Amino acid sequence: MVGDRDNFNPYFYSMKSITILALHHASIASIADSYTLFAKVNEFLQETGQEEPFEIRLAGINKTTTLSNQLFAVFPQVHIKEIDRTDLVIIPSLTGNMMTATHLNREFGGWIAKQYKQGASIAAMSTGTFLLAFSGLLKNKQCTTHWAYANEFRHFYPLSTLVDEKIITDQSGLYSSGGSNAYWNLLLHLTEKLTDRRTAIRTAKYFVIDIDKNLQSPFIIFNGLKDHGDDMVLQAQEYIEQNYFDRFVVDELAARFNCGRRTFERRFSKATRHSLISYIQKVKIEAAKKQLESGSKTVSEIMLDSGYADIQSFRSVFRKVTGMTPVDYRNKYRAAAN
Repeated sequence: MVGDRDNFNPYFYSMKSITILALHHASIASIADSYTLFAKVNEFLQETGQEEPFEIRLAGINKTTTLSNQLFAVFPQVHIKEIDRTDLVIIPSLTGNMMTATHLNREFGGWIAKQYKQGASIAAMSTGTFLLAFSGLLKNKQCTTHWAYANEFRHFYPLSTLVDEKIITDQSGLYSSGGSNAYWNLLLHLTEKLTDRRTAIRTAKYFVIDIDKNLQSPFIIFNGLKDHGDDMVLQAQEYIEQNYFDRFVVDELAARFNCGRRTFERRFSKATRHSLISYIQKVKIEAAKKQLESGSKTVSEIMLDSGYADIQSFRSVFRKVTGMTPVDYRNKYRAAAN
């Protein structure tokens, strides 16, 4: 059993067990890559004369789990009911409809919660965070997931704090990663946590992974939550997105939709999971990003097109939303497009 979840190291304990879950609707890559990486870490440490630190198991609820419309199949080595205790549980990313995938894997939810209570750490990859939240462990906790599913996650799990700009989160033995291949960064983070920095660096070099990436903000394409059922808020969202170049005044927006300011802001925040100001900023910055990616206008011209009058304010908000300056963003993505 792991003692201090945030500071344990296998060199000071007996061999640690890593349990990778063979979930229905899971991404085959996230399962295979997890197994491969930790097996390679075992090899690295054996080369230095140390014993293998990890016992790696693939666990499921069926003898065979088919994935990707039966294109692939995985063969769990053990049923989850046969595992009394493990040190690390890895929840692979899910595919397809998240509520369907979570429902099909509901039997894992209680087992995951039980393992955590017994001292295990739990790592959810990308959309695997939905199953982790289903287990009840993310209530009042931070997490991240694939940015494309952020609105859906906020809708179904409002008691969790989604920080979708982050590549990985690490809180009280609960880990999560952002979009798709971000799980490699989580695997490296876990490697360093479970072994040491030197081993993590060697692993990163072997798999050609950029270590210590912190944000997925530059990759996010903002698309506000629309299926909330509040027609007034939906009209306001559409108005903001169609007139992103305007300089919005909250009182004027509220009056346009025949609503008091406080009520308007409250309903907007409740429906979209964003404050009104944050929503407006993200819509404007999304428009600016598209111009930076494909246009020839200067940053100042794009700033004015986005409804900003002050270059410092524009740069500050742009960096807050994307994690990059406008110039850096243009250099990165316009060059990649040519």
